[in-house]
Amino acid sequence: MVFHPVLTYMMGTDRVLGLLPLLVLTFLCESLYCKPNNDVRSLAEITREISGYRAIAQKIIHLAVQGKAQNRSYDRLAAFTDTVGNRISGSQNLEVAIKYMYSALIQDGLENVHLEQVKVPHWVRGQESATMVLPRNHTMAILGLGSSVGTSSQGVEAEVLVVESFEELRSRASEAKGKIVVYNQPFVSYGETVAYRAYGASEAAKVGAVASLIRSITPVSINSPHTGWQDYQPGVPHIPTACITIEDAEMMARMARRGQKIVVRLRMGAQTLPDADSFNTVAEIVGSEHPEQVVLLSGHLDSWDVGQGAMDDGGGVAISWEALSLLRDLGLRPKRTIRMVLWTAEEQGGVGASQYFERHKGNISNFDLVMESDLGTFTPLGLQFSGSKQAEAIMQEVVKLLAPINTTALEEHGEGTDIELWMEAGVPGASLHTADEQYFWFHHTEGDTMTVQSPVEMNLCSALWAVVAYVVADLDDMLPR
Repeated sequence: MVFHPVLTYMMGTDRVLGLLPLLVLTFLCESLYCKPNNDVRSLAEITREISGYRAIAQKIIHLAVQGKAQNRSYDRLAAFTDTVGNRISGSQNLEVAIKYMYSALIQDGLENVHLEQVKVPHWVRGQESATMVLPRNHTMAILGLGSSVGTSSQGVEAEVLVVESFEELRSRASEAKGKIVVYNQPFVSYGETVAYRAYGASEAAKVGAVASLIRSITPVSINSPHTGWQDYQPGVPHIPTACITIEDAEMMARMARRGQKIVVRLRMGAQTLPDADSFNTVAEIVGSEHPEQVVLLSGHLDSWDVGQGAMDDGGGVAISWEALSLLRDLGLRPKRTIRMVLWTAEEQGGVGASQYFERHKGNISNFDLVMESDLGTFTPLGLQFSGSKQAEAIMQEVVKLLAPINTTALEEHGEGTDIELWMEAGVPGASLHTADEQYFWFHHTEGDTMTVQSPVEMNLCSALWAVVAYVVADLDDMLPR
């Protein structure tokens, strides 16, 4: 410990040493669990406060799982996705989706329902096809990747070079010029393997390729390609790029190992239009004592232009809406505001969320907790959380209230493209943790439909989301940072 030089000079070392207990107490008060009047609150005291919410948590859980709200989040999601369908950034469908949700939230009686305008990318897929012409004729299932350029109207027809890694591509760079590079990379994890989708086109262009086809980022396939966003690197030629199925990638790899010449004809009508106007959609339950302080719940309203966007991220939208409805139905108004934000243009890199952050970061000290559900609403296990050790200890007590539905896990590292800026700035963040082993089976595919969703699982997710949001918003103190 370093002694304060002014105190030492004025009072002498002995008197400063005598004040050490007070100095330590002051430090603990400022950095751990304190009320505004500087009274230290021990974790034991906060734990007792949280345990007092057990009966309220039970009411929320009962309403969501067995009561009149049972299956409501599922039914709302089904009506929404069946009516609107998929809703890619910049599209008419996304505009319809936002208007639909705005109207529905007002009709539900939620507070401060409004739209916050943002600018979003507008990429259009157009018609696309890929056909193997050698060593045999075969029509391939493809999905162009977001931000990809298109081909000419005649398309691109070229010999294929199959590689399994960026390292192999670089080692065979002399073979790549004028060819279509096919990546047959194994699926390790989404976080690691998605680099091929993101950067595969530019890496292929660096060695002279005319297009790239990337094995879909998934562990399982039934001849189903998976789309997603890709990023061209500065100063590198832009070449067309699409994802193909695991089956076709592996077939071409086998052909290449046998020494067979592979030729593919690729046609893509993709184009990027000027940025479009869009909106983040907001609704609240306004706090009774500290309305300026916020617990934020969220999911993203946009999706890719395939399937229904029911899992990614209709489920996150539906349970966030349902959490507010459950609290409204029970007449529960916490001390702080619970704000739901339905993000736009998440799939293009959290575009709507980043503009929301820029608009609201001046009020960052009043953001208590930010939450996002964007990895499916399967059977919930608990939360993933990022925050201080003190905040984590408090959240451990909060999730214990979910014992009746066995969702008490608190894992490290909250996730979510839309909340990461807040977490990086020090705001505690939480993401829904579910049994999501099958998430990447359907992710960004035509298979992302209501068939993936379960009303029972969504009931449980809604209960978890509502309990955590309410209790954190109603505690005497904000979570420590």
